[in-house]
Amino acid sequence: MLCKLKVAVLQMNSAGTVEENMKKGICFCEKAKAMGADIALFPEMWSTGYTMSEDPVLLKQMATDPESPLITQFGTLAAKLNMAIGITLLEQHDPMPRNTMILYDRFGQKVLCYSKVHTCDFHEEYNLSRGENFYVTDLDIGRGTVCVGSMICYDREFPESARILMLKGAELILVPNACPMETNRLSQLRSRAYENMLGIVICNYADQTPNCNGHSSAFDGIAYDGLLYFSDTPKDMQVLEADGREDVFLAEIDLDELRAYRKAEKFGNAFRRPDRYSLLLDKQVSDPFVRKNRRTVN
Repeated sequence: MLCKLKVAVLQMNSAGTVEENMKKGICFCEKAKAMGADIALFPEMWSTGYTMSEDPVLLKQMATDPESPLITQFGTLAAKLNMAIGITLLEQHDPMPRNTMILYDRFGQKVLCYSKVHTCDFHEEYNLSRGENFYVTDLDIGRGTVCVGSMICYDREFPESARILMLKGAELILVPNACPMETNRLSQLRSRAYENMLGIVICNYADQTPNCNGHSSAFDGIAYDGLLYFSDTPKDMQVLEADGREDVFLAEIDLDELRAYRKAEKFGNAFRRPDRYSLLLDKQVSDPFVRKNRRTVN
């Protein structure tokens, strides 16, 4: 009996430096634990406060070694608090840094390391190395395990991101973020939760961060009050939408209810037709859109 999974979103503004951000992050993690959280999630690229240089040399200098004490202290903190922590960073990597989330479990072990696959190649992120794949892990929360994956910000624009995670068994997707969370972007996440029957929790920067507005949110993936959509009542999947201020906000997802719903419903992998989707893998398909700064290599 897992009861409700509690995920804390650490909706913050950057303190300025990597060192100051990490100190601030520790305080917010401690508050999350005091609120009863099983998982604490940071906004995107917290180490730099989502700031980058267009100069590749300077960009490399801004990156942080994922094995440095600045990052690994969150593994120690996770074990101390008995709470999983999803810390984010501009990660040192060859040939160029990556936009990364590291998930430490409640024992302080690194159980997931995900780097953004869909980098924003229309601005500064075009200099970053992309992640190679989407990953899941079975996360021990003390009352059982939950299968967790991650997307980062722009990944949500591509249905394939969440679909792959669902096919790998994800029940919960953690989404560090750094952009305005308005109706359209929130609707994207609602769709990803609906079509894959999984929980999604997004952590954004607070509204004093340029081009961000808070509104960290969570969707539990359960679209109907019952098990069959033909006869049961639709329900609002959104279980959290924060305001714009700096604070810790707690989302609760009933995993037992979600699992029962996934067994009975008609979405996810129930009636897919993969043999009809070959066009999705055709790199030569014509593209009607004009893109700026689009890279052609990884």
